[in-house]
Amino acid sequence: MSTTFPIRQSSLPPRPATLSASTTVATPQQRHISEQQQSSHYACATAPPSSSIIAMSGNPPAQTPGLRYPSNKKTIYDRNLNRSKNAELSRAAFAYLFIEMISYAQKGAKDVRTLEQRLNNQGYPIGIRLLDLLLSRSANPLSSIRPTRVLPLVQWCANPLYQHLFGRRADALERSDAGTYMIFDNEPMVNTYISLPKELSSLNCAAFVAGIIEGVCDGAGFPTEGVTAHTVGEQEQQNAGAKGEVMWPGKTVFLIKFKPEVLEREEILERGGR
Repeated sequence: MSTTFPIRQSSLPPRPATLSASTTVATPQQRHISEQQQSSHYACATAPPSSSIIAMSGNPPAQTPGLRYPSNKKTIYDRNLNRSKNAELSRAAFAYLFIEMISYAQKGAKDVRTLEQRLNNQGYPIGIRLLDLLLSRSANPLSSIRPTRVLPLVQWCANPLYQHLFGRRADALERSDAGTYMIFDNEPMVNTYISLPKELSSLNCAAFVAGIIEGVCDGAGFPTEGVTAHTVGEQEQQNAGAKGEVMWPGKTVFLIKFKPEVLEREEILERGGR
């Protein structure tokens, strides 16, 4: 037995078969323009900021050329250590640079002692680096060994180190006591082109070289109580009196005083026969 349902008229209005007069049909060109506008709208709404794009990509921004990042992408650390082994600097260039270093250290210095200490601090890091540099450049395997005793270390400062810095060896090396050594320089090059005013007449600019020697000693594992530069030419001239002028009025001595632990280690090595 079949069941029949009554057919009810739909509540929706019938679809018109023809368009009204007010309705216009879009051309294909207009449809293409509207699609482009919609796509650009969605792209602007969903696109992340430029900073997040850089962060998500993981690539750092390109370094601009300069002192730290040169244009050829090579730094001083990429240079061969033996490239400038025999390179020399003119005295005029060194004098100009050293005078500027003194002027920089003189700013705010209260007295001569403070100024000499600042010059010493400028030379200290140079000495620490020169120790490893000169040992690595040595062609002789025996001379490339780091000094392990006090006397070989002081001799290394008076000979190879001085030869590298000034093109000649130190004039003399003396031992005052077990922990004090003296390196003599009759005419320090750092004092050659320096004209001191009357209020700074006691200044010895060789304190810069004393800082280099102190850095070498500390870098080699021989801590010092300090390396100081003293002018002894004037004392010799006073002792000479009326006999005449001394040959080296600017003679300087570098006084090296090692700490007690260095002397204790020396005694242990001597007892061990090393």
